[in-house]
Amino acid sequence: MSANSQNKSIDSSANDSNRIKLKYGLRVGTDIGRLARTFLDDTYTGFEIMADYRLKEKLYIAGEIGIEEKNTINDYLNITTKGSYIKGGIDLNMYENWLNMDNMIYAGFRVGASTFSHDLNSFAVYSIDQFWAPQLTSTAKQEITGLTAFWAEIILGLKAELFNNLYIGLNVQLKIAVSETIPNNFENVYIPGFGKTYDSGAIGAGYSYFLAYRIPLYKKVK
Repeated sequence: MSANSQNKSIDSSANDSNRIKLKYGLRVGTDIGRLARTFLDDTYTGFEIMADYRLKEKLYIAGEIGIEEKNTINDYLNITTKGSYIKGGIDLNMYENWLNMDNMIYAGFRVGASTFSHDLNSFAVYSIDQFWAPQLTSTAKQEITGLTAFWAEIILGLKAELFNNLYIGLNVQLKIAVSETIPNNFENVYIPGFGKTYDSGAIGAGYSYFLAYRIPLYKKVK
């Protein structure tokens, strides 16, 4: 009887040691890459808040909201784009954590939308006959408002827990434009949230570095 009782105690202890509590809560952070670029690049201003919420062990609902202002200058165009954007979707953690670790290597999907405007500061019309006729130029400022854009994103990234509930992360984004409002006489060169349009192509790219803190709400036993 004594031996049987001891075995049951050992089995119970072993079963208890296999029970892990997973943290669930709202993780909120900011894109430190955009903040750094704001201080270092005179032609750019931006700010983004990101958040995710754990639905299941490896599935998260996630999104971002932000504002951007970008001055694009080239040989024929000086234009300032400003506006706001919002993105929403899911992240799937593909990393198997060790005991008491809470890191992510994830793939994600987003749907994005932006409202923005252009200030056309100056422009030049290209002339084929460069020798005999000067280029037509204009410095009369024009404001173009009420523009919108929609796109989809595929994301690959990682998040690592530095301290309890404090995370650092980075990701890369492949963007596919779905629709956009095109101004008269020229095309969008930059869209807040989407980025550079690469000569009217439907494909874009982006990246993000961020710090985030998770507000722990409850735990589930695994």
